[in-house]
Amino acid sequence: MAKLKQFLPHLLVLAGFIILSLFYFNPVLQGKEIYQSDIIQYIGMAKEQNDFRAETGEEPYWTDAAFGGMPTYQLGAYYPHNYVKKLDTALRFLPRPADYLFLYFIGFYILLLCMKVDYKLAFLGSIAFGFSTYLIIILGVGHNAKAHAIAYMPMVLAGIIAIFRHRNIWSFLVLTVAMALEIQANHFQMTYYLLLLVIALGLAYLIDAYRKKMLPRYFKALGIMVVAVVLAIAANATNLLATSEYTQFSTRGESNLTIEPDGSSKQNTGLSFDYITEYSYGILESFNLMVPRFMGGGSSENIGRDSNLYNALREIGASPVQAEGFTESAPTYWGDQPFVGAPAYIGATVIFLFVFALFLIRGRLKWWIVGGSLLALFLSWGKNFEFFTKFFIEFVPLYDKFRAVSSIQVILELCLPMLAVMGLYKLFLTEVKKEEKIYALKWSSIITGGLLLIFLLFKSILFDFEGANDAMYSQQFGMDFMKALEEDRKSIFTTDVIRSLVFVLLSAGLIWGYLKAKLNRNLLIGGFCILLLVDLIGVDKRYVNEEDFVLAREMEQPFQKLAADEAILEDNGHYRVFDVSGSPFNTGRTSYYHNALGGYHAAKPGRIQELYDFYISNNNMEILSMLNVKYFIVPTEEGTQAQQNPNAYGNAWIVKNIKWVEGQDQEMLALKDTDLRNTAMINSKFRDVVQEDFSFDQGATIELISYQPNNLKYKFNAESNQFVVFSENYYQPGWQAYIDGEPAEHAQVNYVLRGMNVPAGEHEIVFKFEPEVVKTGSSIALISSILIGLVFIGGIGFELKKRK
Repeated sequence: MAKLKQFLPHLLVLAGFIILSLFYFNPVLQGKEIYQSDIIQYIGMAKEQNDFRAETGEEPYWTDAAFGGMPTYQLGAYYPHNYVKKLDTALRFLPRPADYLFLYFIGFYILLLCMKVDYKLAFLGSIAFGFSTYLIIILGVGHNAKAHAIAYMPMVLAGIIAIFRHRNIWSFLVLTVAMALEIQANHFQMTYYLLLLVIALGLAYLIDAYRKKMLPRYFKALGIMVVAVVLAIAANATNLLATSEYTQFSTRGESNLTIEPDGSSKQNTGLSFDYITEYSYGILESFNLMVPRFMGGGSSENIGRDSNLYNALREIGASPVQAEGFTESAPTYWGDQPFVGAPAYIGATVIFLFVFALFLIRGRLKWWIVGGSLLALFLSWGKNFEFFTKFFIEFVPLYDKFRAVSSIQVILELCLPMLAVMGLYKLFLTEVKKEEKIYALKWSSIITGGLLLIFLLFKSILFDFEGANDAMYSQQFGMDFMKALEEDRKSIFTTDVIRSLVFVLLSAGLIWGYLKAKLNRNLLIGGFCILLLVDLIGVDKRYVNEEDFVLAREMEQPFQKLAADEAILEDNGHYRVFDVSGSPFNTGRTSYYHNALGGYHAAKPGRIQELYDFYISNNNMEILSMLNVKYFIVPTEEGTQAQQNPNAYGNAWIVKNIKWVEGQDQEMLALKDTDLRNTAMINSKFRDVVQEDFSFDQGATIELISYQPNNLKYKFNAESNQFVVFSENYYQPGWQAYIDGEPAEHAQVNYVLRGMNVPAGEHEIVFKFEPEVVKTGSSIALISSILIGLVFIGGIGFELKKRK
């Protein structure tokens, strides 16, 4: 009974998290699903593998439905012995996206408990973290992997802090399991940013240990952490090894191509500075952490009929419907980023409490949180803090592998609520003098409230409210339109500054009431809970609300079948489709119905992307025919239509001769002047694999007789040795070739395809996708899972022995 009483508060908190998650995303209770644009594209990309899994119970690990063929390692592949995935699925028992919001809450709650905060303050901090606007926005657009990784960040920190404090089995298990879950979330950019914060934490603890002459204890704890992380990595070995293998094949890997389509030199080490920093937070824009629409909010905001812009549009001749339609997505954003879905608002209440905590908290906790926060803030500025960003790109390992540097502000969304709650924790400690608390309250009020007052009173002097695209709008609509837009930007700015000022004053008032004994501890925590919910949810609902939900069937089948699709699907053969009605390499729609040459992925197959840049984007029909593009989806005035390519080479063909080239540049350039129907163009590095002892047989035949994503069977017949080109993407290691059941070698031909020698006679040729990396990784994952299980059992045994 005593144990139940001990755990009852935590059970009530968990129930509260479930209620809050379902309350915010309440349409899921009606069977609706949130419309997530990125997930829609994923559904299209993954349909072939999901259908194959449902029909056969097997995992293909390859799909031909996108980019002419690619592994499914980054498309939700299922791996043997992936027990971390099973645990993650169990934790995400709520309907999506309420499940991710619940993970935000529970992860931060565990972190604060490990920091010795009681359950009430931990509940308060979890609300502040979970409802941070950026964390809600990414759920709205479908950045699920990012949300997933962010949700497990606090648990990883909890394990690290617990080991530094206790060094027991349970602390070890918390870090091991949390790190395994973090890696399993499969968003390496977020995990990398977490590593930067962990380094800040580790340095703070190292300096503290040195000062206290406790370095041996520090390094013992570090050793335990290394073991925990190694086990966590091993538990995810299959995905990590498979991802590492695919990276070399993808646009994220290094290419030996040294030229651009225009003939200029190509950069091959990491991403370019401009690409990495395309989404850089403005220095002034960072104030929207405290004032939600400090720079106009998102790239488009609904400002309604009562706006200056509506009246200006009516005056220049727009109808009421046209004016209202425009103001529903008005370009109020006046920052420098190319597109902003919503501001990364952390909350005026949280910012106030963070500043309050700066005056009360001392020592390593304050400095690793402040240090990590400043690092994240500076890096989020990207090109606006150029020397600092360039230093990281040039000298910090792996930093140049990630783009959208503004997303590192997730570290701020993690750190600021943490220190804010610890400030309240200090407020309740009797050993902290009342004078210190009053001093902290005074200066935090002056700093935050004073800053907001300056913005409010001097906005017209400090800011011009002019956006990057204003010149275009001025040309299109005239100066009266621009004046109205700037007035609306000022109005939005003023409204939200006043809003934030009110929350700052209310926050200060609550603490003042507690210090004057007008409020007790519970009332103060309750008051802040209400403030946080009103503050954060009020902003969150502007961007993610009930209107974003649709009927489940709209997500289950998100792409409407068009007449063009119907016409193409009448052909039961195996071929590819190229949709030129939109952006073919940025849509998963075609993959939903067909084997597409295009697709939607952050890490596309590298050589296919290069082929697109050089030839496909220019509608080179020989290249498209070589890739077995039998149908095009083209735009017309009546809608999209299907057009057949009668010259498609088919699934495989026999060539007359071989053309050898040196290096990847020559491979690419030789494509434009090679008769690819009759000649196989091959890099000389494959000379050991290819024999030239063949003579073209006019009567020879090669036919695809059976197709599965991971198993292709061909029937071949010829009176003499032949060389065959297969219109399938070359991928090694992975694809294995067999002739009449015996292993056979094949080479990369025509830059992206497969080719092989076939002896005279009648033969069955089979290509099987047999990724060794899955077998190896699964064995490692199984061993790691067993070791983690044994540690858990040992922990239980140790606890039972202690009680005896």
